Amino acid sequence: MKLAATIDGASEPIQGSDLSSAAPNPARIPILYVILGVLLVISIVPMYFYSAQVEAINRDRLKTNEMLLQNTVTRSLADDLSQHERSLRMMLANLSSAIQVASGGDIGSKNIEAPELRALLENFVSSSDEVAYATLLNSDAKGISAGRIAPDAFLQRELQHAFDAARDGRAYNGQALQVGDGKSSRTVLLVSSPVSYEGRFLGMVGAVVDLQFLIRRLQEVSGGGLIPYVVDAQGRLVAAGSTQYVTGQDMKSLEIVRNFVDQGNKAQLAATNEFAVREGNNSVEMLGTYSPVTAFDWAVVVQKPQHEAYRGVYEMQRTARLLALLAVLLSIGVSIFAARRITNPLQVLTQSGRALARGDFSQRVHLRSRTEIGELAETFNTMSRELEQFVEDLKRAAEENRALFLGSIQMLAGAVDEKDPYTRGHSDRVTRYSLMIGKEMNLDAAFMETLQISAQLHDVGKIGIEDRILKKPGALTAEEFEVMKTHTTKGANILRPVTQLAEMLPGIELHHEALDGRGYPYGLKGDQIPLLARVIAVADTFDALTTNRPYQHAHTPEEALKIIQNLAGKRLHPDPVAALLAVYGRGEIRIQRISIKRPVAADTAANVPNLPPPAPALPPAEPVNLERTRV
Repeated sequence: MKLAATIDGASEPIQGSDLSSAAPNPARIPILYVILGVLLVISIVPMYFYSAQVEAINRDRLKTNEMLLQNTVTRSLADDLSQHERSLRMMLANLSSAIQVASGGDIGSKNIEAPELRALLENFVSSSDEVAYATLLNSDAKGISAGRIAPDAFLQRELQHAFDAARDGRAYNGQALQVGDGKSSRTVLLVSSPVSYEGRFLGMVGAVVDLQFLIRRLQEVSGGGLIPYVVDAQGRLVAAGSTQYVTGQDMKSLEIVRNFVDQGNKAQLAATNEFAVREGNNSVEMLGTYSPVTAFDWAVVVQKPQHEAYRGVYEMQRTARLLALLAVLLSIGVSIFAARRITNPLQVLTQSGRALARGDFSQRVHLRSRTEIGELAETFNTMSRELEQFVEDLKRAAEENRALFLGSIQMLAGAVDEKDPYTRGHSDRVTRYSLMIGKEMNLDAAFMETLQISAQLHDVGKIGIEDRILKKPGALTAEEFEVMKTHTTKGANILRPVTQLAEMLPGIELHHEALDGRGYPYGLKGDQIPLLARVIAVADTFDALTTNRPYQHAHTPEEALKIIQNLAGKRLHPDPVAALLAVYGRGEIRIQRISIKRPVAADTAANVPNLPPPAPALPPAEPVNLERTRV
């Protein structure tokens, strides 16, 4: 909707003067003359001033070059690690696909030991010198493995963590571990991915990567005082180019490592710092740079003693310090004057530009200057006025598009409701109750907008249910009920091609799921059911219980709330149930009964054991088949 408003608004021509064709005011003094005048004044300073300037420029360049060198080294190593991770992920994906094909989507206890699967693992390990071990586990954590190393207790623990992550549908990158002793010791890392087939969790495939390639790369860039190493998100050493550090060592005593750890997930760019390192009783000043490796939550760090990094700088400073001091004293007066003349108008423009960036298009620049800066201020004011009008046009178009979109949604929901007079207005009421519940739960505005549309369309799939089932005046047979249950997936499939409605699909597809796993279409349990579907389920149930249907008479709101309260924690989530009770308790819900004459099947009460008769007595503790009432 926002995109549509932007396009519609942008299509209208911007009215205003042609700024590019406006002739410059000949009365103004060109800023070029001002800059040339300053340069002429500076050029008459003695040669000593020139020498100091050259020294300062070269000093900064030397420092910048050293920083760029460190940045280049760390970025190159970080890119290598990221490329290795992408390659390994691709290899695991290919292996997972091959496993699915070879097993026919079944790696249960009967098929996990199949020779084809073991051959796939062995070929995977032998295809790369960096893969030291590979394993395939099924959903029962039983499996097969192949490789050049035997997992120790630490690696077994990592495999357990990887399996837990795979069961949650997540890929896993483990911690760097040291395996083996002496010359045979290796630094390794576990990388795993879940294996699934048609949305069903089959198991996990994992690979233990030998990080010797990383150690070799670190050794290659060592030298000239440069010390490279890699740390993880907790500041522990992953690998180093020298034996000075060991895998797993806590490196947070170094300030540059501590800075990376403190940044956490915010560390996205390389950073260079000057810091001190304690070596015995001495403190050594260091220059260091780290570059994050986002794929692993690692950082590549290089550091170098400042006396090595800035050797040329220090020599140049000692030679030209006296001359630079004299040059600074001579240039202070001229610099202050020139800076004020140039920066004051620019500061005014900058402040106005920031206000414009914040969305304050009413900002105007009040600046008098005979240079191009004054003309720029007038141009800025013209631009602000036109932008203000342009934004207003965009907002108006956005509101119109939003109203049209919501109207279309309501029309589609109304078309579904019109199939049966008993469901007329059902979508509107469920939407209203859902929004009341969401407001009571203090859900954010973005979620509420998603909830509104999802609730309005929650039964859109019923448009594909035959009238003989949808309008049947009585309880459904088992076969008819199975057809009726497909309205959730039908609705999701109808709307899935509309990418703008992707966030609304869980409420449409899953609002008949139950906390105890007895719902449909997928039998999800507990926290597997998204919040959107939980809220709509409570609102949908309340409306179904308080309206007349061909197979039941409407319950009073109090009776319906007692039934819903009994279902809390079993079928319905307690939080939206509590919110509904609170809203009704404040008198915000009014039930308008509409009587529609149509025969009701004589055996309705007998065939619908899940809904009690409308009487003052308390309802049953749990109407387990509430879906049979075609909520």
